[in-house]
Amino acid sequence: MSPGAPHTDKKMKQSLGGSTTHGSTDRGLADPRLGESQEPPPLKNYIFLTIFTCFCPAWPINIVALVFSIMAQSSYDEEDYDGAQRLGRKALHMGIASMITGILIIIIFCIVHYTTQGV
Repeated sequence: MSPGAPHTDKKMKQSLGGSTTHGSTDRGLADPRLGESQEPPPLKNYIFLTIFTCFCPAWPINIVALVFSIMAQSSYDEEDYDGAQRLGRKALHMGIASMITGILIIIIFCIVHYTTQGV
């Protein structure tokens, strides 16, 4: 802590991206001007896509996608909606990359298998 920085007694929570939030539990969802709270954004962790990609033969990529999806669920449960959205997007991109890589591996295997079978 720097000597010129104000000292606060609130606990700080830090997400994986490095953004720091104060220890409040409502995450700014209540708008004091309106007197009502907003609904949290829907969770998009793409868990079904990442589980489906675990059947593709690109295992290092799809395991990472599954981990990102689970981390997105954990961040959402801790009310870190920005972190959950970011991790869900990473899970989607890794799941798509895993699916494309798995399809390419299957196509290359079939081409090599059926073209060299008669030799």
